Amino acid sequence: MLLDDLKSTLSTSLNPHIENNGKYRLASILVVIYGEKPIVVMTEKPKDMKFHAGEISFPGGKLEHNDSNLLETALRETSEEIGLTISKDQVIGQLDPVVTLNSSFLILPFISVINKIPPLYANTEVEKILHIPLESFLKTQAKDPDPYHNRMQEMYTFEYENQTVWGASARILKQINDCLKS
Repeated sequence: MLLDDLKSTLSTSLNPHIENNGKYRLASILVVIYGEKPIVVMTEKPKDMKFHAGEISFPGGKLEHNDSNLLETALRETSEEIGLTISKDQVIGQLDPVVTLNSSFLILPFISVINKIPPLYANTEVEKILHIPLESFLKTQAKDPDPYHNRMQEMYTFEYENQTVWGASARILKQINDCLKS
């Protein structure tokens, strides 16, 4: 798996707006993939957070009134959470929106594939920054065995260092995996 192949496979047009009927709160995340042997950046949330405590997720967050669109939200949140500044022209595509199971967020995922990144620094919304080898990580995909998780839609899990990635983050990873397999 090479970065150039990832770029061509995951490149799409960008539409940083999604329709919302008021049922969900809008949010966005940024999938950052970098390196000669592609690495995906994810975060572990602190266990005392109001939403998604202790979960493995992508940098991102909710749309704020000062954000002009969801792409701006993803870029701002990535900079705030992990100290990584990505420009709009470094965003190569987006995936289908996903809904969170418990917190009623509608999340629009964006993708950036870059050669290298500087050292990253976590803010208070991040317990730990994870640099996960993408190819081996995607091979851990499995159906989520929890029937409660599968009540909304089919759910998946991924494993990294004895931690389970599930929910919206896993559904985002599954979209990436599906793109790479097609």
